[in-house]
Amino acid sequence: MNHIPLVDLKAAHAEVDAEIRAGFDRVLANTAFIGGEEVAAFEREYAEFGGVAHVVGVANGTDALELALRASGVGAGDEVVLPANTFIATSGAVHRTGARPVLVDCEPDTLLIDPSAAVAAVGGNTRAVVPVHLYGQCADVAALAAALPGHVRIVEDAAQSQGASRHGRTPGSAGIAATSFYPGKNLGAYGDAGAVLTDDAEAAALVRAVANHGGVAKYRHDVPGFNSRLDGLQAVVLRAKLRRLAAGNEARRQAAARYDELLAPLAATGRVVRPTTADGNTPVWHLYVVRVPGADRDAVVGKLNASGIGAGVHYPDPVHLTPAYRELGYGRGDFPHAERAAAEILSLPLFPQITHDQQRQVVAALVNALG
Repeated sequence: MNHIPLVDLKAAHAEVDAEIRAGFDRVLANTAFIGGEEVAAFEREYAEFGGVAHVVGVANGTDALELALRASGVGAGDEVVLPANTFIATSGAVHRTGARPVLVDCEPDTLLIDPSAAVAAVGGNTRAVVPVHLYGQCADVAALAAALPGHVRIVEDAAQSQGASRHGRTPGSAGIAATSFYPGKNLGAYGDAGAVLTDDAEAAALVRAVANHGGVAKYRHDVPGFNSRLDGLQAVVLRAKLRRLAAGNEARRQAAARYDELLAPLAATGRVVRPTTADGNTPVWHLYVVRVPGADRDAVVGKLNASGIGAGVHYPDPVHLTPAYRELGYGRGDFPHAERAAAEILSLPLFPQITHDQQRQVVAALVNALG
């Protein structure tokens, strides 16, 4: 059996190699290494793609979320509500603002943040709620917007949902969103990169200033800031890949549908639980995450890896069970849906170039691994 990676970055690069080399030559010739026209062009193009008025490119996705939180008024002494089942960077960005993460459980089927739990967790010090658009589909931002008090902002973590929508609404169009262009994302750079998306011109200007040492001109510092800028070389990569993102997302949807069909016999017996798509979602399948209830998930992943299948786990521990956030005071049992999911989930290989034959190999290996 040939090795099938979780994400095939080599195949993705082959599609854009010549275009990126030509773009690198432009940047090198113009020495526009920080900012410049490539960055400005990418920001315009991604804003159009994402259906928002403003995009600000920054150094990475964690910075993007921190900057979006800061632009929403989040700071020391505030509280920010977020799901327990997310990558640690979500809570890390909150922590870096000086605010306290307040965790809530997820929905048991979609594994997206439970809007009712999020609203119930809002207190007098709550400044924002961060719905995480996990695995490539959007959380129910509309439900949050309808129920949250006026002093609480919605700051979307859209690192896994580039091109996704829910009932036609795209990330950032209800306030402000942050995304990551880590290489493995649907739109991935060749290193770290990220962006903030919003229709709010004032928020976008503040993000741009804070990310540039507090000002938009050299040696002008209007607010306290730090260095988080997108560079021209990464913008070249992102522009080339952005032109192919819609087609790549559609290929992911077709691959997810094939997995659904191939896994139907396992699902019928309850040995595998396939992903659930929430009502109104147009997902982009950043990850295809199944559950293996009743099995030793880690042993299953180990057997898949040993047979050449690049399966992974996103994520093995909810935030409240990591040593970094033990100080929040939560314990095992506080978020049962997130904890159960963390013990059962595994991600199968999924990328735009995956073939039907490769998917059949993956499912056959999963059948063998389950025993």
